[in-house]
Amino acid sequence: MERIILASQSPRRRELIKLISDNVICVSAKDEELVPEGMAPADIPAHLALLKARSVRNDYPNDIIIGSDTVVIYEDSLLLKPTDKEDALRMLTFLGGKTHRVITGCAIIKGERELTFSEETQVEFYPLSERDILGYIETGEPMDKAGAYGIQGRGSLLVKGIKGDYFNVVGLPVASLKRYLDKFMENE
Repeated sequence: MERIILASQSPRRRELIKLISDNVICVSAKDEELVPEGMAPADIPAHLALLKARSVRNDYPNDIIIGSDTVVIYEDSLLLKPTDKEDALRMLTFLGGKTHRVITGCAIIKGERELTFSEETQVEFYPLSERDILGYIETGEPMDKAGAYGIQGRGSLLVKGIKGDYFNVVGLPVASLKRYLDKFMENE
């Protein structure tokens, strides 16, 4: 398999991409993540993934570059990374006892060729007491994660069930990414 450049700082994505290939270099995306005004929340992850991949394209013109971004959506509310503990409390209180959507957008590019897709997983939380939420926030885990939780860590204790790809919620839908990557490489 050709060398893959993963444009991500996420340690979770950096670990998961190795399920697809060992021939991977992980780099940080260079540009700011700007979202056009009025963009539908479900379209944001693929848009941001493409911006990340494009930001390193000039440094790796002969390699396959993958960008990825994950958002949490409840109804029409977009829940990004919390700004502080109070914001995390607000988000987790909001999500307690409800089902929300986790959408990860991925972009695969090489030279001028570009392909994007999104994967959606539904996550249902148990009803959460303030004590449950505050105890989780004190672990520090929610502070750098969309929706203020990490399903692969202690945040798993909040989750009643999921419908869809677990790894999508972690931040990289490796099964679908592998299939899109195979199609992308076939069409070279």
